[in-house]
Amino acid sequence: MQVTSFKELLRQTDEQFHKVVPFNAAKDNLLRMDFTERNTSLNEGVLGDAVKFAGYINERLKSAHCKYGIGGYKENRVVYQQHPLFNNNEEEPRSIHLGIDIWGDAGTLIYAPLNGTVHSFANNNRQGDYGGTIILQHNLNGLVFHSLYGHLSTNSLDGLAKGKKIAKGDLMAILGTAGENGGWPPHLHFQLILDMEGREGDYPGVCKPGEKEKYALNCPDPDLILGMMRYAI
Repeated sequence: MQVTSFKELLRQTDEQFHKVVPFNAAKDNLLRMDFTERNTSLNEGVLGDAVKFAGYINERLKSAHCKYGIGGYKENRVVYQQHPLFNNNEEEPRSIHLGIDIWGDAGTLIYAPLNGTVHSFANNNRQGDYGGTIILQHNLNGLVFHSLYGHLSTNSLDGLAKGKKIAKGDLMAILGTAGENGGWPPHLHFQLILDMEGREGDYPGVCKPGEKEKYALNCPDPDLILGMMRYAI
């Protein structure tokens, strides 16, 4: 399936997607976050300290009177180049973000946006990784695609099994703390994936700039499902 076919399917479908997080556009403010080199507030001292990084996120949300922060799809996060997980002494470190992040409190409830089954799940517990991860498989009018949920609590994986049915609107997970989500301030990494390419429990959420177009063809804009970016300030 191509991205164009996927976008056309979503334009034609009558499917109403359930909210992935309990965001109420009528009363909740939503802050657009920037993790590119334009954001000079994010220096190595902040990014290298989990407590300081979390403090930065919390202060940004508090000062803007926002419940959630959001953003990141195809964003060139050069800040990642400092992290060993994304820079293994390669000529071109990974820095292009392939999902949308929703920043909020640990324990935030995560819901399934549409019917699916559990494709796979894992605790990717390396520093800087996803931590608790769930991948759902969906079939929408005969077209199969996947949604990935990263940085979840480890107990969100309890009771899961491949093939388990997840109904639209089901409470499927909660956001994890920094101690269980790869060391990040609490947030959801939400990503759409057309072809899992044989992977289970994991899929790259960040790619090299030179691979941006290749991965973008397999990872459409998550806001096609989320429908949240238009509310960001």
